[in-house]
Amino acid sequence: MQIQGKALRVSIYIGESDQHRGKPLYMALLEFLRKEGASGATVTRGLAGFGAHSRIHTATIVTLSTDLPVKLEWVDLPERVERLLPQVRRMVDDGLITLEEVRVIQYAPGRQEDPLDQPVSQVMRREVTTVSPETPVDQLVTLLLKRGHRSLPVVDAQGHLLGIITDGDLLRRAGLAARLDLLGSLTPETLQAQLDALRRQGLTAQEIMTREVVRAQAQEPVRAAAQRMARHHLKRLPVVDHEGRLVGLISRVDVLRAVEHHQPLGEVQAIPPRQGQTVADLMRRDVPTVGPDASLEEIIRTLEQSAQRRVVVTDPEGHVLGIITDGDLLRRSGEAVRPGLLRRLAGLFTSRGEPSTPLPPSHETAAQLMSAPAITVTPETPLEEALGLMLRHGIKRLPVVDREGRLLGLLGRGSLLQGLLPEEDAERPESPAP
Repeated sequence: MQIQGKALRVSIYIGESDQHRGKPLYMALLEFLRKEGASGATVTRGLAGFGAHSRIHTATIVTLSTDLPVKLEWVDLPERVERLLPQVRRMVDDGLITLEEVRVIQYAPGRQEDPLDQPVSQVMRREVTTVSPETPVDQLVTLLLKRGHRSLPVVDAQGHLLGIITDGDLLRRAGLAARLDLLGSLTPETLQAQLDALRRQGLTAQEIMTREVVRAQAQEPVRAAAQRMARHHLKRLPVVDHEGRLVGLISRVDVLRAVEHHQPLGEVQAIPPRQGQTVADLMRRDVPTVGPDASLEEIIRTLEQSAQRRVVVTDPEGHVLGIITDGDLLRRSGEAVRPGLLRRLAGLFTSRGEPSTPLPPSHETAAQLMSAPAITVTPETPLEEALGLMLRHGIKRLPVVDREGRLLGLLGRGSLLQGLLPEEDAERPESPAP
């Protein structure tokens, strides 16, 4: 199991003599967290302190208190903390509990010579939000937005995987106006109108879910899951046990983080890419571009013609100035409050082929809407360095430039994953997913 990036730290301040069902409270809390699959917790014993009762407890040669202060720290994924914290609060009758956001730099069981050889269960995320086949679509969209997820596995009462719901399912089969990660950019009124429209349709999860799910087995090697994601152009796979019950989720980013973590320290190119695979070999050369003075309508039209969700902004000589994603348009454009922009952006994903209605004239330009400066790589950049840039900055695409900063191509996470897979994995025929 991996944790990296945003996490929550729960600090619990109690007394050494506090009990829960006949055992020390700190041990009862540790046992509960371990049983429920928490990432880990540590108990420390204080020298002195006082709490709500204002009694000072101290450990000295003269006086040895039997109720010294105890602190339990627990760091975990937000969704797991949300699930377990209510029970923790019920167990702590007399004490202090604090919660704060932290950034995890490293959490792993130790470096391995080949991270792709470890079982999927070591890398996957175990805390998975699921829905039943009867869940109304408006409720599952609300759940996705609340949890910040991009997909929801659909399971039966016994936990067997029946299907999965993604952005594409919601856009194509339920008529959602925008991708899930963009809905947060909408005004509350526009978002509520979307949920109301979904509720009126009366659709359920089983009516819009993808039923033929590509999946991974918990005990198979990570390389098999990575190969499957690369072959099917998928960002994540549900993980099941030998009986088909859902036990986790593994994403492309989980695999890339595992590869980065297991590089031996001090080596620039510790994990050699496939023979001949470099940034130059893996990048896309057909990159949609616009100039800094391009209008909002020109930007949207370029996105539509390229069937991609980002454009690179370049000057007349081809130097990279910035990058614009569909999310940038919704967050920064004044047109985001109007339905026209939403319809155009939704069309990028669904490929409906409907005639596009031009947006109203706008004075916004690419220079005002782009994210700048863009983080770039060169054709000679080692794949591991490009991987580190993507993970540290949360970037899905890196513009590839020459030594003068002129655009040559675009490197994505999917292509990078393929380049990091050993040559035999890329060429070996894959058995059908269980």
